[in-house]
Amino acid sequence: MNRVARRCVSYLLCLGLVATLTVFSLSSVSSVPVYSQNISPLTTEIRGVWLTNVASGVLFFPWGVNRAINQLSTLNFNTIYPVVWNRGHTFYKSAVAKMTTGSETQPLLNFMHGGQDVLAKIVTLAKNKDLRVIPWFEYGFMTPHYSQLAKRYPDWLTIGQEGIKSTQDAPPEEIDNVLVSKVAWLNPLHPQVQEFIQGLILEVVKDYDVDGIQLDDHFGMPVQFGYDRFTIELYQQEHQGKSPPTDPFNPEWMRWRADKITDFMAEIYQAVKAVKPQVRISLSPNYQAFAYKYYLQDWENWVKKGLVNELILQVYRNDKNSFIAQLEQSSIKLAQSLIPVGIGISTGTVRNPVKMAQITEQVQVVRDRNFDGISFFYWESLWGYIVPESPQQRRKAFFDLFNAKTVRLLKPKKL
Repeated sequence: MNRVARRCVSYLLCLGLVATLTVFSLSSVSSVPVYSQNISPLTTEIRGVWLTNVASGVLFFPWGVNRAINQLSTLNFNTIYPVVWNRGHTFYKSAVAKMTTGSETQPLLNFMHGGQDVLAKIVTLAKNKDLRVIPWFEYGFMTPHYSQLAKRYPDWLTIGQEGIKSTQDAPPEEIDNVLVSKVAWLNPLHPQVQEFIQGLILEVVKDYDVDGIQLDDHFGMPVQFGYDRFTIELYQQEHQGKSPPTDPFNPEWMRWRADKITDFMAEIYQAVKAVKPQVRISLSPNYQAFAYKYYLQDWENWVKKGLVNELILQVYRNDKNSFIAQLEQSSIKLAQSLIPVGIGISTGTVRNPVKMAQITEQVQVVRDRNFDGISFFYWESLWGYIVPESPQQRRKAFFDLFNAKTVRLLKPKKL
């Protein structure tokens, strides 16, 4: 057994342990007691959670998916964002991926579910519980440097100067808590990359009864990249033969690359709406200044142009003042005036879940400022296992937070 295979097996065993703990901690789903008799009226608040495969086993086990959806429904959640694109693999049966990489879905997922299409299962189960399903293209333009995508299509990759070809697949504060590796970046300006990514998105929209699709902070390009041959030649064609600046933070060079990504975002929006006009385009970015400066993701401009129907801003902060400061930025206030805006709240990791007191406080801060809802990252860390609270205590706390049934959000404030 080679090193990669051993890592996969070890990882699967760890996921199995986590999933087994989940079974015990989330047992008796159908018998969650009514903790409060003061049930408030119906609400259209977004109450979401991300289902990921990173440090999480929920998607890899058939009963994990069933229990997650049952539990979320029982506790009055109304939206799930299941990952469908991560580390060079799809989490559904993809003809586009099969043709491009030789693999139609994530291998371990396919094995554990006996060949069943997991996204199809999620959609069916969720619809029966009146949960919105918005598949999440988590990795955007990232792909592991060892992936078939990177190996087969090296010309699709963008690079930095001095041979820089990859970055970490998690920000520094997360590296100790999640399995990370070096990732390469597909060039969002390359027409064949655009065709591939758009093909994946349209495949999901056409083939599944989904309420939307979600892109996130990885739908961009690291600012230090863009020095590949294709991008340099494209820049030269539009600048009378002049090469890009050597300073990756040069304002004109940043704006040129960011505008190209915006143009592609517009193509995706138009293509999705041509297939299913009611499907919403959701985005879960970092705050505008960070997203633009480091990933050339000008999402504020996307909102102004009407290319986003729902914004779930990632605000993963422990400090209350820092958390509030993110909610009061002008770009967020602008978005609030145009489309539904929710706030992404961190519930920690399986190893280190965030205390319910902090989660509850942040939810209240969001509600006090009239946002359209919240989403939690991520499923397993909602519950904890031993510390800081028991799963039963955390279930009760979420039930108290969401002690009203919700109605489906039908459309953005503006299109």
